[in-house]
Amino acid sequence: MDPARSLADVQPTPYWLDDPGRPRPEAALAGEESCDLLVVGGGYSGLWTALLAKERDPGRDVVLLEGTETGWAASGRNGGFCAASLTHGAANGLARWPGEFDTLQELGDRNLDAIEAAVDRYALDCEFERTGEIDVATAAYQYDELCEAAEQARAHGLDVELLDRDRMRAEVDSPTFHGGLLDRRGVALVNPAKLVWGLKRAATAAGVRIYEHTPATAMVRHRAAMAVRTPYGRVLAHQVALGTNVFPSLVRRVRPYTVPVYDYALTTEPLSEAQLDAIGWRGRQGLGDSANQFHYFRLTADNRILWGGYDAIYPRGGRMRAEYDHRPETYLRLARHFFTCFPQLEGLRFSHAWGGAIDTCTRFSAFFGTAHGGRVAYAAGYTGLGVGATRFGAEVMLDLLLGASTERTGLEMVRRKPLPFPPEPFTTAGIGLTKWSLARADESEGRRNLWLRAMDRAGLGFDS
Repeated sequence: MDPARSLADVQPTPYWLDDPGRPRPEAALAGEESCDLLVVGGGYSGLWTALLAKERDPGRDVVLLEGTETGWAASGRNGGFCAASLTHGAANGLARWPGEFDTLQELGDRNLDAIEAAVDRYALDCEFERTGEIDVATAAYQYDELCEAAEQARAHGLDVELLDRDRMRAEVDSPTFHGGLLDRRGVALVNPAKLVWGLKRAATAAGVRIYEHTPATAMVRHRAAMAVRTPYGRVLAHQVALGTNVFPSLVRRVRPYTVPVYDYALTTEPLSEAQLDAIGWRGRQGLGDSANQFHYFRLTADNRILWGGYDAIYPRGGRMRAEYDHRPETYLRLARHFFTCFPQLEGLRFSHAWGGAIDTCTRFSAFFGTAHGGRVAYAAGYTGLGVGATRFGAEVMLDLLLGASTERTGLEMVRRKPLPFPPEPFTTAGIGLTKWSLARADESEGRRNLWLRAMDRAGLGFDS
């Protein structure tokens, strides 16, 4: 079958957001508000911050502003992989923070456990499954790399299991699979939109006042407080937490630390029992292949396959535009790759196709800071791994606003920032050369060229 035919009926909208149970948006702010804590951003980062602030102090007056609707951006468009890792994987964490990696891993495990507990406590109907994840080798050299990664992980007490070709294909059957590395407890799968909507409901029930369709347009000092302007009014707040991530920060000096990178995904129609039998996947683990330009894939609650990744598109000049939310040439490429991976599913059609921007930083994991004399805190740069790590980032922002010395604020990861991206046109040129080099490495058994080795030494990079 021509893969293009599989896209004939595709709806250009995120599968997760195409839900009749989607909540109605709250009214926009009109006039002036005042509060103890203003949270800017209605995705995971902002909603966790608002909810945890009320858990710490139920009497704290908290307002949250969202520019469109809660969950509209990355929090409602991602693959739903909720990982314990705070460092974008063990290899990245060990390379950047070897001395505190074990602490970071423990904090990440506790953070994922806390998310699972919150799902129960607040009855968050988000299809939470603690399935684990398998890193899949689709070439022989990648299996050798997984063997090394397994040794390294076990040396740090991580619960992983190496799967050879036969055991991997017994878990999920594809002729492209050479083996895998199973992380049993470090990843949960969620319906990302239902998670964000559940957090909104829990925050509202806790007393957080949420205004949607209310972008924060400017922030200035106002006597002993901060004044944040909106189209129809303003908010005066003693403290502000910024969870805007990929969108331009209200603290201008933070902006060079992130760039938007667009990621794309497809979902299939629901699989029949015969189609499920043809691929196995009874453990329902999340999967991701091990190439530089990688795919991530998983089953949804109604047994569709979500298939995303590979292309990572940096928009011209780093400017975000709605037109970048869809890219038919990427959808066709993903469809071709899907049927290479699962030829036994020939004839299956895709139901939804969409894209969205990821806040990417040069160390691939979140960074933190304060501004305006400690009245403002921010966290950003999650680089595609924010479903779980944003809760940890919310705790860090609240610690920073408190001025507290905690286990979190003492981390080198929290105290130091990544290298900023250079000004244009150097960022466009550098990312273009890096993407080309990563593709070449995938074609040459992982061998990294001079450019990639130089980027590694400089602590810079680009991750698809």
